[in-house]
Amino acid sequence: MPGGFRILAHAANGDDRDWTTAYRQVESEFAGGVAVYEFVGRGRGGLANRNALTVDVEDYFHVESFMGSIRQEDWPQWESRIERNTRRMLDLFARRNVRGTFFVLGWVAERHPDLVRDIAAAGHEIACHGYAHRMIDTQTESEFRADVLRAKAILEDVLGVAVEGYRAPTYSIRASTLWALDVLIEVGFRYDCSIFPIYHDRYGMPHAERFPHVIRRAGGSIVEFPPSTLTLGGMNLPMAGGGYFRLLPYPLFRWGVRRINRHDRQAAMFLVHPWEIDPDQPRVPAGRLSTWRHRLNLHRTLPRLERLLNDFRFAPVREVLRLGELVGPRVAAAGGLTIPLVSPGGASSL
Repeated sequence: MPGGFRILAHAANGDDRDWTTAYRQVESEFAGGVAVYEFVGRGRGGLANRNALTVDVEDYFHVESFMGSIRQEDWPQWESRIERNTRRMLDLFARRNVRGTFFVLGWVAERHPDLVRDIAAAGHEIACHGYAHRMIDTQTESEFRADVLRAKAILEDVLGVAVEGYRAPTYSIRASTLWALDVLIEVGFRYDCSIFPIYHDRYGMPHAERFPHVIRRAGGSIVEFPPSTLTLGGMNLPMAGGGYFRLLPYPLFRWGVRRINRHDRQAAMFLVHPWEIDPDQPRVPAGRLSTWRHRLNLHRTLPRLERLLNDFRFAPVREVLRLGELVGPRVAAAGGLTIPLVSPGGASSL
């Protein structure tokens, strides 16, 4: 791969279907030198050992569906329910002894710093969801940089630690906004969870990589952990949570996640919003499609979420990717398996 990394890997235990300790050696050609890294994975199924549990911490009036009905300057006039709903989730996760990654909107963190501190104190990872919940394609590069820098600074001031992960509002990193990755690398993010490999009227890159990988850009590298999909009949179907979790019958959603774990031998990425467990939230005047998308099966989210936590093992994104075990340039491994590299010039380059 000219201009990128050449990654070589092998396992000491050849049976990666049933292993308790696997060894990976990675040689990366970078800046004229060769570095060797070792990664140790434990458990069964490699990346499928644990799935990523993620929460987008935003209120009901922040969602893209209502942008035409509620202006940002009018947000303070709407009843805030983010504190109550997020704490209900924290209570549920504590009872189930599960931890996840909370992608917090900067606007929320600015107004509820104690909530952010309590999320972190409960053992969850804090990541960034931008400041104003604007889709990237509605911003210039300078506007986007200012938005993520503002949000990152607020979160880091509240927590006193670096924030490493990012998810774009409405998964809005797509073919026309790949420049956003350069900004994320520039400002210090280590991973992104925004590129959804599906067809959708608002977002998506249907031919993008489906599973965690490293994206090499001119200014550096970043790990991409895409929202989960299931491939059937040559088409990627969304299996990431959010509205899809409320739309699909639970047995079908559970089957899809299990197939990702067992057939693809990969970790799934699950997403939920605090407003999705609140069927009594105020009604926002909006079009029929937007209202339907937003309010569909809100009363079923919490009981389904409880079933999901019973049926699968979850962890924060950072732990699933094992970023804490990484030393050296931004090449990542998870569960003892090397994350593939996407490099400029390749067939799947971004």
